[in-house]
Amino acid sequence: MGGRAGAAGSDRDYSFVSPVVKYLVFLFNFIFWIISLVMVAIGVYARLMKHAEAALACLAVDPAVMLMIVGFLMFIITFCGCVGSLRENICLLQTFCICLTVVFLLQLTAGILGFVFADKARDRVTGMINNAIVHYREDIDLQNLIDFGQKEFGCCGGVTYTDWSQNLYFNCTQGNPSRERCSVPFSCCILSADKVVINTMCGTGMQHLQYVEAGDHIYTNGCIDKLVNWIHTNMFLLGGVALGLAIPQLVGILLSQILINQIKDQIELQHYNLKHRFDPWS
Repeated sequence: MGGRAGAAGSDRDYSFVSPVVKYLVFLFNFIFWIISLVMVAIGVYARLMKHAEAALACLAVDPAVMLMIVGFLMFIITFCGCVGSLRENICLLQTFCICLTVVFLLQLTAGILGFVFADKARDRVTGMINNAIVHYREDIDLQNLIDFGQKEFGCCGGVTYTDWSQNLYFNCTQGNPSRERCSVPFSCCILSADKVVINTMCGTGMQHLQYVEAGDHIYTNGCIDKLVNWIHTNMFLLGGVALGLAIPQLVGILLSQILINQIKDQIELQHYNLKHRFDPWS
């Protein structure tokens, strides 16, 4: 009798939920939860440091806003994963798993559509770059981002250097009172390593010059062609980055689904034990 009672007690104490899986899911979510908080904090700080009128002028292309949106979505999703794993809550874990699956599928769809409809994607990128050029002087983050891209890729403007005429300050209209009229940003300039003194005004009046003549002083090719060429020459690198982003998501989906199944098995065991509490032989 004592042996049978001990066996019944050990069955009631048994748990299908693996502590390893449970705390792996928690740790996975906790790391990305911290990252999401940092992203939101950086986005809010960058937003508060700007003038309100400049922030409203280019809301759609503001990197700070994009950082806050992505960080907030990550915060909500990983919060569900953290609490769901600790509390063994199926509803929260399923919410986390579904959201992560949707994000993964959206990324996969965007990659496939970008590859299939490359021309339309190029037109979309062209529109975004032109919009960024228009708001160049209105947003310091956007300005730094454009300057970084033009220096790194050795380019100027979207399609060509004269695209900078779309900007209010660089516009070539005769009545434009700006001191930068018909110029291009300093980031378009070709800098020689042997020059001791750097001419920060090297982009002045460059839109007045012909393509070949301007090419002696600034980068005349647009950033879109440079970006396309960079993508073609770095396909393996981009594939590795895409795989690096996909693996954590797939691991999170797999672990959360395993934990959900374990919790369901544990609930069934508890129901069975409750039903047969008074009659272990039934």
